[in-house]
Amino acid sequence: MAERKDNHPVSQHYRRDNLGDKILLGLAAVGKNPDRLKPEDLAPVDEFHLGGREATLELARAAEIRSEMRILDVGSGIGGPARTLAATIGCRVTGMDLTEEYCRVANMLSARVGLDDLVRFQQGNALDLPFENESFDLVWTQHTAMNIAEKEKLYCEIRRVLCHGGRLALHDILAGPVEPVHFPVPWARTAEISFLARPEALRALLAKLGYRELSWRDVTGRALENARHRRQQAEQAVGDSGPPPLGAHLLLGEGTHQLFANVTRNLEENRIQVGQGVWERL
Repeated sequence: MAERKDNHPVSQHYRRDNLGDKILLGLAAVGKNPDRLKPEDLAPVDEFHLGGREATLELARAAEIRSEMRILDVGSGIGGPARTLAATIGCRVTGMDLTEEYCRVANMLSARVGLDDLVRFQQGNALDLPFENESFDLVWTQHTAMNIAEKEKLYCEIRRVLCHGGRLALHDILAGPVEPVHFPVPWARTAEISFLARPEALRALLAKLGYRELSWRDVTGRALENARHRRQQAEQAVGDSGPPPLGAHLLLGEGTHQLFANVTRNLEENRIQVGQGVWERL
């Protein structure tokens, strides 16, 4: 029997069997026709990084994305950011994720909202990108590197597939000055698959590897506001009525309220930070 492509511990953390069916059932339960969907109908479930769609649009503006750009989304999840870029800017996006189920769901949802001509998704490993040298004008990554220990190899691979003058657009959870992180959190139930870089170390590494920093922002304050809102929503869903038909719990599984409670606590106690930046490949 062939080995599953997503037997990696990180992929096992994210994998939810029959995720696509569960999302379609949730859409129907909130009054959406699964055969006539719009990208915004997926908002409750398809961009659960801190800051949500607003953070995606802000990073797109900072990166100065244009419609003619060739974009690679590393760690694309079920495709929310890629679809947002395609729908709002008209650019073509290739998404790649370690979790095979995420890629299947991302392609299915993109077809149902009429964006499959602009976005496509495939399974792959960020440390061994299945693309030729200088294949992309921009590499996009949101909340991905937290699960990758080999940061230097990751950003070397990204640099390899970027054209000269191409850009890296990054939005990630980083290590704060206080340790340790309280687990479980959305990206890791335990510390074994959590690898947070300190902001200053990340920026120094990118400079060493041949990137020129164009912008950098600490967006921890906004992330904390978003985390508090998500925690409140998750806690309300724990009541007698149960969780809503559509939401982050479909991707995160049991105990979603505890995951968001810990994210909020980690942000409040300076155990994690959130940064957003854009770099140019020299």
